[in-house]
Amino acid sequence: MKLITYAAHGEQRVGAVVGDDNIVVDLTAADRALARKEKRKPHTFFSSMLDLLGAGPKGISAAKKAATAATGKKPNGKTIHALSKVRLRAPVPNPSKVLCLAGNYQDHIEEGGGKMELQDKETPRIFMKPPTTTVIGPGDKILIPPIAPSIDWEGELAVVIGRTAKGVKAKDALKYVAGYTVMNDVSERDLKIKKRTDSRPRDEWFDWLNGKWLDTFGPQGPWIVTRDEIPDPQKLDISTYINGERKQHNNTGQMLYPVHKIIEYISAFITLEPGDLISTGTISGVGATTGTFMKPGDKVQIEISSIGVLKNSVAASKK
Repeated sequence: MKLITYAAHGEQRVGAVVGDDNIVVDLTAADRALARKEKRKPHTFFSSMLDLLGAGPKGISAAKKAATAATGKKPNGKTIHALSKVRLRAPVPNPSKVLCLAGNYQDHIEEGGGKMELQDKETPRIFMKPPTTTVIGPGDKILIPPIAPSIDWEGELAVVIGRTAKGVKAKDALKYVAGYTVMNDVSERDLKIKKRTDSRPRDEWFDWLNGKWLDTFGPQGPWIVTRDEIPDPQKLDISTYINGERKQHNNTGQMLYPVHKIIEYISAFITLEPGDLISTGTISGVGATTGTFMKPGDKVQIEISSIGVLKNSVAASKK
């Protein structure tokens, strides 16, 4: 099942994409109709994606039932919409946490002249993006501010957490996943805010980290594909296209830390909550390798097999 957050008639709603990915079922309306038929009260967790994910397996099961009951019906602008008539938002527009991995593919570590070291295989490197200002959805613009001359793309598989997880073992970790989506870990490679007399290694490290935090630098979408449709997240192809030219291509099977081990590691020190996003690192082919960066007017497309395509454009920002 494909879960979305979308806008229609001036409201933000939660839905499921059915058919040939061209029909949207409004889950609140579909469940309400099903509740009348079954003589029960409607579920209250279809008001937002966080509420739905917070309901855990019960919520996902109810969403599937409601979507199935409405499948095959023609668009009516209420319960059923044509996908082309609604505006997709980030599937999780307000996650509590957006966690990301650095250096989770050997080819990406080595493409810029680095060398794989023992430590790269021992512990993953985790950082966070501010969720309220970085997250944008399909079709939204990635904004380039004046301080950011070197904006890079990073196509990644993102994990959407579906249950509260703390101290989870790797063998059980995938049970805590609601589904998967596509993310672009947009990165500024040469952040210049103020002049320094010199740059120490720790200064350059914070420049790198701060370059991940800029507004609009966390595009996600177009939807969440539920875990039952992707039993093995380590068998997915990732490609990134800039203006139609493929820049990145690899498979999630090449991760140094697969999804279940990432969840085990992070949940050892952070409580993961429903709706939290974990972006699992990028592959080789980033712009920094060739000094080619995104510019206003560019079209960015990231495609992951079994999930879909995330499309965004790039625009200049005055501040």
